[in-house]
Amino acid sequence: MSRNALGVHALVFAGGTSPAEMTSIIAETKAAGYDLLELSLHDSPALDVAAARAELEAAGLGIVCSRGLAFEADVSSDDPEVVARGARLLHDSLQITHDLGGSHFTGALYSALGKYGRPLSSAGRANVVSVLTDLAAEAAGKQMTLGLEVCNRYETNVINTAADALRLADDIGADNVVIHLDSYHMNIEEDDFSRPVRLVGDRLGYVHIGENHRGYLGSGHLDFTSFFHSLEDIGYAGPITFESFSSAVVSPTLSNDLAIWRNLWDDGPALARHAHAFLTDRLEANRVS
Repeated sequence: MSRNALGVHALVFAGGTSPAEMTSIIAETKAAGYDLLELSLHDSPALDVAAARAELEAAGLGIVCSRGLAFEADVSSDDPEVVARGARLLHDSLQITHDLGGSHFTGALYSALGKYGRPLSSAGRANVVSVLTDLAAEAAGKQMTLGLEVCNRYETNVINTAADALRLADDIGADNVVIHLDSYHMNIEEDDFSRPVRLVGDRLGYVHIGENHRGYLGSGHLDFTSFFHSLEDIGYAGPITFESFSSAVVSPTLSNDLAIWRNLWDDGPALARHAHAFLTDRLEANRVS
C-alpha cells in the first residue's frame, strides 16, 4: 500500500461544481480508488458547500482546493484595488476549503492564471508577500496549510521554478506555507526532475502528476522514473494528485485560462482508473526497489 494519499482533479470528470456535477465527481473519484479529490474553486458560486461536504464524508474522501486568480483580482498587481479584490478572493476560497472539510489550499495563489506581457514588478512582488503573509496567518488559525504551486512562464510571471517558490516562501516566512511541484510545469521550466525535488526537500507539501501534454500518464515523454525516485529519496509522504485536461470536459473559465484546446481523452472515468493504477505501480516499485 502507498503511504501517499492519491488524488484526482475534478476536471477529469466534470467542468463545473453544480450539485449534480459534484455528486458525479465524488462518486467517480471513489469508484476509481482515490483517497482525495482536488477541486478548483473557479466555479465556486455554483457550489453547494454543505451538500458537497456531506457527500465527501459519506464517501470517505479527503478534499484539497486549488485556484489561480484573475487579472482583475490579481495580488501581484501594482494597483491597490486589484490587489484588494484578489485578497478577498483568496480569503473566500480559504473559507470554502475549510467549510468543505479541507486543510490544504493550493495553486497559483500569488497571481492571475495567464500569460503576462511584462516581468513581475518589485511592487507587485511586495504585494504578493503582504497578502500571502496575511492569508497564511488566517490559515494557521484554522489549522490549514497553503501551497505555492510552481507554474510555467505562460501561466504566471511570479514563480516558475522550485527555487523561485522557496524564495517566495522564505519571504512570507510562515511554517504553514509549503511548496507544490507539478511534473507538467517542471517539464517546461526545470533542468530535470530530480534536483528541484531535492532542493525543496521537507518543504514539499503537495504534488501534481501530469504528462507533458496533460493526457494519459505514460503516453508522453516525461521522466517519471527519476521523479518518483526523487520523491522516495526525500521521504515524501504527502498527497500525489493526478491532473489532466481535455477539451472533452470544459470548465466555463479554467479551460480557457489553461489553453485546453485539444481533445486528449474522451472517457474521464477510464482515464482516472488508468492513472490510479499507474501511480500505484510506480509507488510500489519504488517501495520494493
